[in-house]
Amino acid sequence: MWWKILSVVLLIYVLLAGMLVPLKSGIQRAEPAYARTKQEIAVRFYGYNTMFSKAAASGIRTWLYYDETYALAASRCTALNDTILEAVFRMPANLPEGRQSAYLNAIIDHPAAGASLLPAAVELTQDSGIVAATLDSAWTARPVHQLHVQTGFSFPYQNVIYESIRNTYFHVPMWFVLLFLFGASVWYSLRYLRQPAPENDRRASAYAGTGLLFGVLGLLTGMIWANYTWGKPWSNDIKQLMTAVALLIYLAYFILRRSFDEYEKGARLAAVYNIFAFASLIPLLYIVPRMFASLHPGATGNPAFGSQDLDNTMRAVFYPAILGWTLLGLWLANLRIRYQRLFDKAMGLD
Repeated sequence: MWWKILSVVLLIYVLLAGMLVPLKSGIQRAEPAYARTKQEIAVRFYGYNTMFSKAAASGIRTWLYYDETYALAASRCTALNDTILEAVFRMPANLPEGRQSAYLNAIIDHPAAGASLLPAAVELTQDSGIVAATLDSAWTARPVHQLHVQTGFSFPYQNVIYESIRNTYFHVPMWFVLLFLFGASVWYSLRYLRQPAPENDRRASAYAGTGLLFGVLGLLTGMIWANYTWGKPWSNDIKQLMTAVALLIYLAYFILRRSFDEYEKGARLAAVYNIFAFASLIPLLYIVPRMFASLHPGATGNPAFGSQDLDNTMRAVFYPAILGWTLLGLWLANLRIRYQRLFDKAMGLD
């Protein structure tokens, strides 16, 4: 009974924290995104959850960052409102390392909101005139240093996904629950083949059915996320395709169970099929997606959700989410087992 209460408490915590904890400040885009050397340009940065107007102009520092050695500091910053900051840069006469063009990252340091980064914010192109022999001192005059860190419990800001990062606590744990339940299902299938007791078959079926339910929920929450970040719910992404194939394979498990009038024959063949179905999850979900480009985090070679996608604040919600959803899955599976046990007794099958 205690683990059922724990599952409810954890899921309430995940729901409240996952939906109410704010995101850190971030930079959405920079305009203009192109510049040439020897120019003086005013770049407008559009922020998210920023507080530009709530700090003195001298308190906000902005750089266009080439690498750890070379960065251009803004000569002047003006907060137009809370989410728009205008920074003036004097572009140097040349680029480091003799480059003809380079993408510069933007760093905005706010005393309260902390430091925000926008990768490849501005493309700087070398002017066609004579290039100075020595590197312009503007690159190292005011280097990036002593950046502020935003305090408080908040989730990281990531371009493109924005607030949809909260779906991490609902979409990703579904696949953990699916694997746990399918693993329990194949375990009881193996036990049924060794000892053909109806209870083993009931448990194998219940865990597989509940795992399939969470797989469908994972696919649906993923489609909602994809519609927001990729522009449409189904993009024929390799992970989407392989997940759909895996769910169809497990759907066939239940079709096979009901294809025989003789209960024991159907249960035994379904148990054998369940072993091969679980074995197919490894190549479908973990091997094949690594062989193709994917829109999922990590892309080719590592399409799974990696540790680099989480910070400590997200882990404080993500790990309880996995435990909470898993306990809920076990709870639902146990309810299915109890129902099937009563049904079999009523039908005289046990």
